[in-house]
Amino acid sequence: MSAPGLIIAAPSTGSGKTTLTLGLLRAFRQRGVRVVSAKIGPDYIDPRFHEAAGGVSCVNLDSWAMRPELIASLALLAAGQGELMIAEGVMGLFDGGASPGYLGNGSTADLARALGWPVVLVVDASGIGQSVAALVHGFCTLDAQVNVGGVVLNKVAGERHEAMLRGALAGAGVPVLGALPRTAKTSLPSRHLGLVQAAEHDGLDAFITEAAELVAAHIDMEAVAALARPVVMQSSVRPPLLPPPGQRLAVARDEAFAFAYPHMLAGWRQAGAQILFFSPLADETPQENADAVFLPGGYPELHAGALAGNMRFMKGLRRAAANGRRIYGECGGYMVLGAGMVDADGKRHEMAGLLDLETSFAHRKLHLGYRRITALGDFAGSARGDRFRTHEFHYASAVHEGEDEPLFQIEGMGRAGLRRGNVAGSFMHLIDIEEA
Repeated sequence: MSAPGLIIAAPSTGSGKTTLTLGLLRAFRQRGVRVVSAKIGPDYIDPRFHEAAGGVSCVNLDSWAMRPELIASLALLAAGQGELMIAEGVMGLFDGGASPGYLGNGSTADLARALGWPVVLVVDASGIGQSVAALVHGFCTLDAQVNVGGVVLNKVAGERHEAMLRGALAGAGVPVLGALPRTAKTSLPSRHLGLVQAAEHDGLDAFITEAAELVAAHIDMEAVAALARPVVMQSSVRPPLLPPPGQRLAVARDEAFAFAYPHMLAGWRQAGAQILFFSPLADETPQENADAVFLPGGYPELHAGALAGNMRFMKGLRRAAANGRRIYGECGGYMVLGAGMVDADGKRHEMAGLLDLETSFAHRKLHLGYRRITALGDFAGSARGDRFRTHEFHYASAVHEGEDEPLFQIEGMGRAGLRRGNVAGSFMHLIDIEEA
């Protein structure tokens, strides 16, 4: 039996999607509902908040980068583990990348169409009155295949404001599921790549509990649950994912290396790989019996001094490279494989020196977008000519990429990443393979 699902979306970023999603997940859980969740788009941070609120793992669904078979497989697998599925959208409902992907441009609307899930539209009402009717009408009618099943008003100033908004929406043809009052207690701190990570919040559980109390008091939860619909996509066989770099795979995991997609790790396990986690920040080394090492992205630029001083980790990483172990780094992991990293204060820290690379966080420049890439040589279990759908999102820059071989060709952009023997990396986050 597959749990019915719905999507929490909004007209724009900052409207309150995450707070509402977390509040609903915890509130339904407190009522004894087995609730599961998904995050739409290439996001590593929000899913960890979902897991803290709902108590179960959160899956990423990406209409640009993932093949439809993979989306259906992941959605059905997750929905099969609960009684209600809640997915959080990305950016505004119709916002996505500039180029076409598998099912669209990567927007929340793409997945609403494909999965058949209705949308709960969260509207930031802090600066709007009767015009809310025009806003909601536009989102409800722009695409007939996207079912906006209800509206939640957020940051409402008081009873008079709420009455005005509800009155304006009385003839809009879409129910108002609730109105959340304006409160500073339901905002989360952010940094350069999004919200501060869930693991770094000492008061996270209290925040989620308060969000759940707010939702339970002001949202018609029965009406929300009644909107949910089963997945309409079909998938009988889970498609092959990225090949594992090794059969015993040491994976860095801590606050500096937290950006590993769950579907990637699950796919590697499905292919028979054993995942062995270790913490560079705790000065742990890759396990000696590992035949490959994966350094995912994260925030190594915030911990550059500590990483540079963790000599057991650095020596262990260099030893793994010298012993012929495959080593692959993504984004932050790529930066650590280089010779040096300059932090926000302009101080250089020595890194592993396994690639001819110098990176800097001193002068921030946003690199953001979906990328289609082709491997220019064998790396980490993949072969020359293999193609991938990826995402790039970082503020650090490569100030020197030297004599090592380039790793990827980016469609329409040039080359990226480096490869030296059994060590490789780039700023790209791999999401799925691209079939011919």
